Amino acid sequence: MQGDMRAGDEWGPIAPDFLARVEKALESGDQKAVRAATKELHAADLADLIQNLEQDHRVKLIAALGRGFDVEALAELDEDTRDALMEALPNEVIASAIKKLDTDDALYLIEDMEKAEQEEILSKVSREDRAALNRALDYPEYSAGRLMQTEFVAVPEFWSVGQTIDHIRAARDIPDDFVEIYVVDPGFHLKGVMPLSRVLRSKRVAKVSEVMDTEQTVFTVLEQQEDIAYKFEQYNLVSAAVVDDAGRLVGTLMVDDIVDVIQEEAEEDILHLGGVGAEETITDTVWQTTRSRFSWLLVNLLTAILASWVISWFDGTIEQMVALAILMPIVASMGGNAGTQTMTVAVRALATRNLGPLNAMRVALRECSVGLINGVLFAAIMGAFAWWWFGSDILGLVIAAAMVINLLAAALAGILVPLTLDHFDIDPAIASGTFVTTVTDVVGFFAFLGLAAVWLL
Repeated sequence: MQGDMRAGDEWGPIAPDFLARVEKALESGDQKAVRAATKELHAADLADLIQNLEQDHRVKLIAALGRGFDVEALAELDEDTRDALMEALPNEVIASAIKKLDTDDALYLIEDMEKAEQEEILSKVSREDRAALNRALDYPEYSAGRLMQTEFVAVPEFWSVGQTIDHIRAARDIPDDFVEIYVVDPGFHLKGVMPLSRVLRSKRVAKVSEVMDTEQTVFTVLEQQEDIAYKFEQYNLVSAAVVDDAGRLVGTLMVDDIVDVIQEEAEEDILHLGGVGAEETITDTVWQTTRSRFSWLLVNLLTAILASWVISWFDGTIEQMVALAILMPIVASMGGNAGTQTMTVAVRALATRNLGPLNAMRVALRECSVGLINGVLFAAIMGAFAWWWFGSDILGLVIAAAMVINLLAAALAGILVPLTLDHFDIDPAIASGTFVTTVTDVVGFFAFLGLAAVWLL
């Protein structure tokens, strides 16, 4: 079935003919055909199928699958699809799903619901699950407290390895998947950690205190998700403990959840660089998309007016030599593209913490050197082209000099603007593009037309 539903990179995980077959079965009410078509789907692929269905078909699919529905698929849905589906599904169905999910996945389903709806759904789950989810909801959004799962394995340090293994085999309230066993004192303060592989290789009589590691990466419940993602990537973590303000163990973070965070942060940076809201998706309505993009287009309009104002200073110069109007966009365009290249590298380096005070000067000098070299190379190309086109060596010299100046300015703006915004705790991905484009337009027009006014007229 996996091969039947997949159509390669052209269509992504769900093939059009497979989607059409499922839709036809849902429309005809053939639940047996629906179950047969989807029974071998991975939870992530089932989520993709749900996202590609119309809203009424989504509910029908879940109803058709009944107890065979893999609730893990709900945790794989994007936020817009999740919110729409949570509104459509009965609270009893949502509560039933929450009972089967780890706390972090269960929390994802209800975190954006109205308080009254949350309370109604949580009233239908066990007291332990309700307490864990209510506690998680009290933590700030995008914090470790929201990302963590409260199911983990913890043992005292005076136990033996044998006791630990017997406990894992007998206990019913431990997670299905885990890679580390945490060591705690009677007050549940974190003392150490044992990789599961080490426990299985150690002798049963060995003490936990002899096997555990005391050095480990630990997060607090209020630590922000971008800091968590950085440390998981930096230290190659698979899981990590989460403690409260008193140092008591309250949860664990798993790499599968952090991979989602890393992807979200990368997508957010890309959208911000394009002047698009971080929450925008291809499923948004026309009005939502228009509203998301309007504000930054307005800012761009204002900066374009500023560039045009600079041009107006030289209207007499342009009137006397039409060739300036023809060549002027080339200088601005080259500067804008060069600035965007530098800015993109800088913004991503800041996001991954590869750029900071320690190496800012070295990186800035490197970018200036690149801008200067490219400026000289393209100055030679454009100078020769302008001389050939208009038969004026002075005009070729003007555009060549303007090209060097603007590409050097583009390099400086591309690195200094993101660094400056980051210094003032402003997300450089959001605002850098507008400022860099403004600098390259203004400098490019001023340098080209200013030099033309001095040398040509």
